Amino acid sequence: MFDNIRNRRDEEERVRSEGRLPPGQALTQKFPVLHYGPVPAFNADTWDLRVFGEVEEEVRWNWDEVQQLPRRSIIMDIHCVTRWSKFDTVWEGISLKDLVDQGFIKPKPSAKHLLQHAEYGFTVNVPLEVAYGDNFLLAYRFDGQPLTPDHGYPLRSVVGFIPGREDLETPYFWKGAKWLRGLEFLSEDKLGFWEQAGYHNQADVWKEQRFARGW
Repeated sequence: MFDNIRNRRDEEERVRSEGRLPPGQALTQKFPVLHYGPVPAFNADTWDLRVFGEVEEEVRWNWDEVQQLPRRSIIMDIHCVTRWSKFDTVWEGISLKDLVDQGFIKPKPSAKHLLQHAEYGFTVNVPLEVAYGDNFLLAYRFDGQPLTPDHGYPLRSVVGFIPGREDLETPYFWKGAKWLRGLEFLSEDKLGFWEQAGYHNQADVWKEQRFARGW
């Protein structure tokens, strides 16, 4: 037990010295499970992902089609608003920017924001500048394995920090929705579930933007 504590402290000091540990955060070697509501069941025969809103043409992909979309792998650090951070995590999935660049999705010039729709009506909002970043992924694999149901299987969005890419905005981990079912392109911002509950709309981890003003 003491060796595990010592190893965790040594690792935390390493990432702090590299400038990778945001203020108020602590390293975890686990992957905590945090979400609101129950874990939904998955049925590959009925599941789909809908792309709609400020786009030239609405798109729906079933699970097989989603897995055929261009994919990429990203290594990044993830930071939860509940103050844990996990480093060098490996995610595999679909870059939204790749889908736009390759014509799978055609946003209208009016599109400026993205509202992620998940099971049970849960929503998460981000500006398109964040959604198009190299650190934003529609992920279905984590550390070489399919996502577990607790962590968003079959598909979730994920956003984090890529070491050396300080040019990319890094929001807290809640800005990626588990159990993703829809991507709505918007001309104006619309607050998601946690933002309506008082969490910060921008959620920059380096500025500790955890809650809206007044909390």
